[in-house]
Amino acid sequence: MQLRYNYRVYPTPAQQDALARAFGCARVVFNDGLRARQAARDTGQPYISDGELSKRVITQAKGTPERAWLSEVSSVVLQQALADLNTAYRNFFASISGQRQGRTVGPPQFRSRKDNRQAIRFTRNARFAVLGNGRLRLPKIGDVEVRWSRDLPAEPSSVTVIRDAAGRHFASFVVQTEDHPLPAVESEVGVDLGLTHFAVLSDGTKVAAPRFLRRAARKLRRLQQDLSRAQPGSQNRKKAVVKVARAHARVADTRRDWQHKLSTAIIRDNQAVYVEDLCVVGLARTRLAKSVHDAGWASFTSMLEYKTARCGRVFARIGRFVPTSQTCSQCGRLDGPKPLSVRSWTCLCGAVHDRDVNAARNVLAAGQADNSNDRGARVRPASVLARRGEAVTHPDAVRSTRGVEGIPPPA
Repeated sequence: MQLRYNYRVYPTPAQQDALARAFGCARVVFNDGLRARQAARDTGQPYISDGELSKRVITQAKGTPERAWLSEVSSVVLQQALADLNTAYRNFFASISGQRQGRTVGPPQFRSRKDNRQAIRFTRNARFAVLGNGRLRLPKIGDVEVRWSRDLPAEPSSVTVIRDAAGRHFASFVVQTEDHPLPAVESEVGVDLGLTHFAVLSDGTKVAAPRFLRRAARKLRRLQQDLSRAQPGSQNRKKAVVKVARAHARVADTRRDWQHKLSTAIIRDNQAVYVEDLCVVGLARTRLAKSVHDAGWASFTSMLEYKTARCGRVFARIGRFVPTSQTCSQCGRLDGPKPLSVRSWTCLCGAVHDRDVNAARNVLAAGQADNSNDRGARVRPASVLARRGEAVTHPDAVRSTRGVEGIPPPA
């Protein structure tokens, strides 16, 4: 399994200038490639191949006075920028042809130097290296100081240098790791995600929603007001933008750390984890949009999914239309929809249910009732044709004549 390991890096002022130059060159090559393909489409010319595009916007462009400064950065950075463009086009073509699942992907767009996030990528061909003194050597940039929070498990295949909106720099290594299965346990759990309680487990455990964005709302409001009062284009406005970005980054980092700890604890204590496939995009269009984004359900379920695969656990999503909140977890009776204000209800069988705990138990039952096992094989036998004596229709059956002109329906 390939994983990313992110580390904070602290480049010197000279190295920050070199990184900014590399960010700009990669952005220009990406935009030149996109502009060339758009011009070929508008003039009716055939689609420019990857090799021909690289020759035009990199090799030949370096020989022109307008793009001679492309030689100041590593050529691998420029090639990887074109690789990102080619990947964006392939995803777009696969999306409109129906080969790509999920939401429709639009065509690639031009990159701006005002984007909040800038990134460049070095592969093994660039010969980057992690030195013995702990520094990261990048071609034409230098030896960058890295804050190693943990050791790399293997030799990285590539490293991406990222500058976020808060002005921080990170090094993201792609590493091929081996799975580390945990000792098998007997317990399985269903997880019901919500807003009042972030997660309710089928064993009755309730995890309160931390609401990191709500807790930081007062400080964010003050920083946003300072930003709105600053003169556009001034240095004070640039400083205010960085302050707002740092405040949001602190909220995001705190949420991510908390979700990592909770997902690891759930996977360590359970052999199988089942969650509901929520439509986060649809819920984000309602009046609960701010609370939905603050919860971060999508990132949490993604953590559960890749950690279960790495630790030898089972992970599954049940359908989003399964009425988990309307079904009695004891007798299976469908009691009908209920408003969100109803937090507990009593079934006709006499069982008193907590709304969230009952939903989590139904999630667990629905996940365990899946027809496929952990290896993807079918548990139930495949459908076969019935013998003639067992078929529903036979020659003596009354044939329906509805819709046939001139033949009256049977009496």
